[in-house]
Amino acid sequence: MDRKAWIAITLSIIGLIGWQWFASHYLTPPPKAPAPTAASSPDPSAPQPEVAVSATPVPANATPSPTRFQPVMTPRAESLATKGAEFVFNNDSGGIEQVVLEMHLGVDQHYVSLNRDRGMPIGALGFQPGEVTGGFEMVADKEKNEVRFTRTGTDGLEITKRFIPATGENQLYMVNMELTFRNPGTTDLTVPDFFVGTGGAAPIHQSDMPMYTRFDWSANGKMTSIDVNWFSASSIPLVGIQTRGERPLYQESKPGLQWAAVASQYFTTIVTAKDPATSVWARRFETKKDNNTKVLGMQGGLGLDGFVVPPGASVTRTFEIYAGPKELQRLRRIGGNQDAVLNFGMFGFISEFLLWGMNSLHGLLGSYAAAIIVLTLIIKSGLWPIQNKATNEMRKMASLGPKMTELKEKLKDDPQKMNEETMKLYRDYGVNPFSGCLPMLIQIPIFFGFYSMLGTAIELRNSSFFWIHDLSQPDTVGHLMGFPINLLPILMSFTMVWQMVITPKTGDASQQRIMYFMPIIFLAFAYNYASGLALYWTTQNIFSIVQLYLTRNRPLPVLEKRSVVAKREAGKKPPKKKRP
Repeated sequence: MDRKAWIAITLSIIGLIGWQWFASHYLTPPPKAPAPTAASSPDPSAPQPEVAVSATPVPANATPSPTRFQPVMTPRAESLATKGAEFVFNNDSGGIEQVVLEMHLGVDQHYVSLNRDRGMPIGALGFQPGEVTGGFEMVADKEKNEVRFTRTGTDGLEITKRFIPATGENQLYMVNMELTFRNPGTTDLTVPDFFVGTGGAAPIHQSDMPMYTRFDWSANGKMTSIDVNWFSASSIPLVGIQTRGERPLYQESKPGLQWAAVASQYFTTIVTAKDPATSVWARRFETKKDNNTKVLGMQGGLGLDGFVVPPGASVTRTFEIYAGPKELQRLRRIGGNQDAVLNFGMFGFISEFLLWGMNSLHGLLGSYAAAIIVLTLIIKSGLWPIQNKATNEMRKMASLGPKMTELKEKLKDDPQKMNEETMKLYRDYGVNPFSGCLPMLIQIPIFFGFYSMLGTAIELRNSSFFWIHDLSQPDTVGHLMGFPINLLPILMSFTMVWQMVITPKTGDASQQRIMYFMPIIFLAFAYNYASGLALYWTTQNIFSIVQLYLTRNRPLPVLEKRSVVAKREAGKKPPKKKRP
């Protein structure tokens, strides 16, 4: 490699170190104080305030209140199992304490557990953001495959909750929930606005990115989303001047609200209201991963309007709960726009096509790594004619180098005239100066389509390839002074530099130097990302390098003015016959 190539590699490494420092200081700042959890096991001997169902609704700008329980019984747990998951229920808080996914392994080779130690149960009832109404008695009926909770308030209002796990093949991770308010008295009872909790979500793997810890909600078919960093104080990077303080609570109200969800990188919990919902709330909390590292999680609730229950009447609200992997087709079959939790972004249609292609090839090849490689080769083969044309145009531009140099020397004091003559030179010789950019412009949406798809594709979890243990995680082979050494992104950057070195040079030297920053940008994108992304980009780089070597040994194109070519072509044509 020449000196410029080594400079590019050095700049890439410096840029990577700078990006990691910036990300650790500004993109995922720790909270100034640990966020309180939504619920904790109460001390039975300590006095607890009664939670009345007629509690006043919280104002929109209020901060979360501490969890309040009614000390009725010693907490105990019951569980119901389906084909794909085990739902563990807690009697006091009246909800799903955790969901054990028996088809997905965590980093410790144990089953992945959603909402484990997150405080707020899934399906918990509350009348203020962050509140969990306790004091429920639980009865588990294994024969009917349901769990029933009952509670009577101080005003006599009876609250009943029924959880019934779904049994269909396409409903492995779903539970139906019925929430009934019954008035056995002789006077009207008012139920204020209330919330049903989504539980909590937090990163599972030590390399899971915090931007995937999100709270999503959908109203009228349109999803809104925030990540865990929404709550952080905002400041000007590097300078440190604060522009906004921390925000303890997220609240929104909107008619036509359908569902609310908390999500980590590859899993989600969605609570869907079968009756009209009107509001949502979310807040973050601090917890620990399996390796004892502190991380920030997200929990929230779906709100419904209150109502009046006449004497002897009852009112039931029904909900559907999904707690499982972010599988596109499974969520799409559920409907209600729930597949939007994958957050594919502006290139979502490309991400969906790539996911379909990867899964289809996996069905034939039996390996996701092989599927990514073959899919990349198919895409690159389809782009071969465009890449070939672009390479030929760049070689023609390189042949114009001496004329360009002469023109610059002649008109160096008149930039405007030089630009005019340069464009005239391109026109005279039939050279398109922008054709070399076309393959890159086409591949940028494909790259970001892969970026979005591979970042949430549950299929890649625990898929191995050579030294890579998990294609959904970085391929860390070791650490240097605490810094992870991820081999595949480094190899990816090397192939990018190699490709740039052998690509015909066009434009002036300053433009060429700017292009050497591309490896830095792509390295920053892919370094701590799913290694499947670096595998894709490395494969396409190697394909492009082979293609360049096949075309660079061809004879240089002969440059002729278009007028000369036109005359020669006209001379080859037979003269037109005159009409009699």
